[in-house]
Amino acid sequence: GPLSDRRLMEVRLGELPAWLATCNLSPQGLLGGVQKAWSSYYNKYINVKRGGPAGISMLLTGYCLLSYSWNYQHISKISFLASG
Repeated sequence: GPLSDRRLMEVRLGELPAWLATCNLSPQGLLGGVQKAWSSYYNKYINVKRGGPAGISMLLTGYCLLSYSWNYQHISKISFLASG
């Protein structure tokens, strides 16, 4: 099909600059891309008919790891003060 209709994983490395030139990089286009990515994630992991809690647990685990990494310095100072 046309280059503009292909997904990123279907584009060859030599075609990447031409594919990027066909992308809509305006704020509205980027927002549409984010919405499409979220919709794809939601339909694959959360909105499944016979799925378990895998999608929600993956999201919560990612949030916990991200939160811990943001607060690591603060947490390590508190544990150092408590043990010393």
